[in-house]
Amino acid sequence: MSGDSRSRVGGGAGELVLMWGGFPALGAGAGWLLAAAAGWIADLPWVPWKGLFEAVSRLPQPQVGIGAAAIGAVAGLLLAGAGTAERLTVTVDRERTTLRRDGKQQEALRHQVRIVLVDGSDLVLLDGDDGELLRERSELNRDRLRAAFRAHGWPWAEEDPHRAAYRLWVPELPGLPAGADALLRARERAIEGNRRDDARELRRELGRLGVVVRDEERRQYWRSTGRAVRPTAGQPAPTEPEPDRR
Repeated sequence: MSGDSRSRVGGGAGELVLMWGGFPALGAGAGWLLAAAAGWIADLPWVPWKGLFEAVSRLPQPQVGIGAAAIGAVAGLLLAGAGTAERLTVTVDRERTTLRRDGKQQEALRHQVRIVLVDGSDLVLLDGDDGELLRERSELNRDRLRAAFRAHGWPWAEEDPHRAAYRLWVPELPGLPAGADALLRARERAIEGNRRDDARELRRELGRLGVVVRDEERRQYWRSTGRAVRPTAGQPAPTEPEPDRR
């Protein structure tokens, strides 16, 4: 937490030191070892790229070892940069909360939020209709998040009050709002194809229909919110196109 009127929860300096110091060191060590053991690795019958290891084993030492260590260190720095960009930072005050990751920012105002909770590995903010204002993957400490939100008067829940309302989605399941089944089908394909951006966008579209989705082991569970509109009897649900992935 900061000393001003805001509380900030992030990964902390220790995590940055580990990434920017540890990853390059591990990369350099791995590169040196691979170069030093190239001849032995090339003799293993099951190893791919045998020709590459044989060529490396014929290069002069210690020059090749130094070069391999440098390449490994650069790879570690790139990995540390990606990890730093992926870190979530949550800033809370009495009026709003801001989530930042990878240069992108999401925001929710206090009057919009009914409940804040951590659901598995996700930070979730629910609105007055019990729909999701925000759901963001978070590796942040639950106790620190709880303390930050409560310090500014935000309503914190230890567990999802609607967890029992979720149902496993299967195609053509009755009771869904019009168009939701098509979106859930498209989202299932996005999850199977590991297309995270598509799955996220389809979650937002489902939220506009009044459907909240949570994932467990690549299966989708759903519940409806106060703004869900059910199809009338005998009225077919319209088909929704998949998001443009170009």
